[in-house]
Amino acid sequence: MNARGLGLPPQPMSVDRLSDRLAMLLAAQIDSGELQPGDRLPTEAQLSQLHGVSRSVVREAMHQLRSRGQLRSRQGSGVFVDVAALSQPLAFDSRVLTSMTSVVQVVEVRRALEGEIAALAAERATRPQIRSLHDALAKLDAATAAGADGVAEDLMFHRRIAEATGNPQFGLLLGFLEQYLREAMRVTRGNEARRSDFASAVRAEHADIVAAIAAHDMDGARRMAVRHMQHAAQRLTEGGVIAPVSVVARAGKIARPASTPGRSTP
Repeated sequence: MNARGLGLPPQPMSVDRLSDRLAMLLAAQIDSGELQPGDRLPTEAQLSQLHGVSRSVVREAMHQLRSRGQLRSRQGSGVFVDVAALSQPLAFDSRVLTSMTSVVQVVEVRRALEGEIAALAAERATRPQIRSLHDALAKLDAATAAGADGVAEDLMFHRRIAEATGNPQFGLLLGFLEQYLREAMRVTRGNEARRSDFASAVRAEHADIVAAIAAHDMDGARRMAVRHMQHAAQRLTEGGVIAPVSVVARAGKIARPASTPGRSTP
């Protein structure tokens, strides 16, 4: 059986992470049904020639798909498409790590999560957890004042909010997302550090979230967390990091929330 018969047309690839691209290509063939459970893939050498990549690239791509349960090896027989499992490991498109558009998409994912996480934290946070939030916020401010990017401290701050929900699944989810959030946060925090008004707005938004959680104000915590995510996307546009069209949702541009009395809008 040749590669074309398996729905694998020749497709030379030229991206930085060729193994990621090859894995995505083969995964798409599997997801679309062009590669069926039980189909045998071409050999490592054939895939290498077919796509114009090294055999080490092919091996890494195969490793990725085996780790996801999409492929399995049979000793002496080759590599086969596996029967789809009932549960699949969560994974994001690897382009999230390189595309500026995808940075905005990650911010949108965070916005969908952070509002409800903050609301649950406001409902359930204990006094020690609230003290932990204030401590995390102080460490973040100290890192920023010292000229550091504050990425690790910012991630820790949001982990503390997740912990205050009392639901460990949120912590696990944020732990998975951090591999993608870290790069997105470097971009957003680097942009915010370039303008004092941005930096001041971020500090105020973080403080508002903590204040709402400490007051056990679920609606306020949700609103402040969502506002923080909305403004993060807006600051990327205003800072010239992304084109305005990149933060326009399908239903229309994200609305700028009303300013909090006594506080300037970023």
